[in-house]
Amino acid sequence: MTAGALSVFSGILGIFLPVLPTTPFMLLAAYCYSRSSPRCYQWLLTNRWFGAYVRNYREGRGMPLREKALTIAALWLTIGATAIYALSAWWSRLLLLAIAGAVTIHLLRIKTFRTGTPPSRTESAGLPQSIEPDKA
Repeated sequence: MTAGALSVFSGILGIFLPVLPTTPFMLLAAYCYSRSSPRCYQWLLTNRWFGAYVRNYREGRGMPLREKALTIAALWLTIGATAIYALSAWWSRLLLLAIAGAVTIHLLRIKTFRTGTPPSRTESAGLPQSIEPDKA
């Protein structure tokens, strides 16, 4: 449960810090909570800010196009501003821009789905749709 709580905290920090990833920490929190606390797992998956995001990612549905575009725009705005105004060494700017490029490629490779579309064939074939904790 402690690892899940630390992961949620790190994921929330990642919303505001452009280099810290949010999604891996939230997915790690979901995994930890599914093994330790059904109540916390339920809370995470039904959270109004990131519950649907975590559920969609874990179920393999991907990200809505709007969220993907907003995420990439926020990433480049914050990293661009940091590279221009906060860093003076050319190598640190280059490193930051390389990280932004890698994150952008990762985001573009995530499946895009339209909200309100019916579940995919794999989802309707009985793969996890409920928000029950994983059984170990």
